[in-house]
Amino acid sequence: MNRKRFTAGALLIFALIFAIVTPGHVQGQDKKDPYPSMAPLDQYLIADRNAEIALARSAAPEAISRDADVLVLGRHGYETAVKGKNGFVCVVERGWMSPFDGEFSVNFWNPKLRGPLCFNPPAARSILPMTYKRTEMVLAGQSKAQIVEGIKTFIKQELPPLEPGAMSYMMSKEQHLNDGAHPNWMAHLMFYTPLMDSAVWGADLSKSPVMLNPQFHGDPEPIDVFMIPAGWWSDGTPDPVKPD
Repeated sequence: MNRKRFTAGALLIFALIFAIVTPGHVQGQDKKDPYPSMAPLDQYLIADRNAEIALARSAAPEAISRDADVLVLGRHGYETAVKGKNGFVCVVERGWMSPFDGEFSVNFWNPKLRGPLCFNPPAARSILPMTYKRTEMVLAGQSKAQIVEGIKTFIKQELPPLEPGAMSYMMSKEQHLNDGAHPNWMAHLMFYTPLMDSAVWGADLSKSPVMLNPQFHGDPEPIDVFMIPAGWWSDGTPDPVKPD
């Protein structure tokens, strides 16, 4: 099995990605690049603050998300809307957490992409800063090329070391990761590691549940992201979708 598995269900992301961001494959669109530049900011914002809080929390089971910090995207960046107490941070990432180049970069400026994640404490300290930084540069009106250079400087000067055990939940039934037939793709968990041979995880091999997410992959952020299907959504309902 290889990365072509993403084309069937649809993925990123952040993406992400998202993943935010989790990667997303576009299906049924004629244009090779349907989102060549940033749309007006209002298209990326969620007008109802409470709706964004609920969407962010839907990334993880209630037992986790109810006590997490919750961020919402404002005109000047992410803001803490709810202060939690368990060290987790839930946030809805946008398309600019997708890869900068390549086949999975199509959603970088997609204003419809919504990638709810809940970062565990190690990821909140060492992965979430990348979301803050990319968002800061996007809202400052920088181009992809400028953002890449800014990230490289950020990595050298400010990015905290990757903490062991960094992971996130991406189990929202309401996530929108692509413009294909299955925009919510699948409920999954993401694990962040230093750059490594994906064979160490058995990723993308036949019948293996582990997938390598091309969200960062050293381009330029110095991490790999491995994804594993959860089998159910955060509300406990089954998610029967399996990678091809």
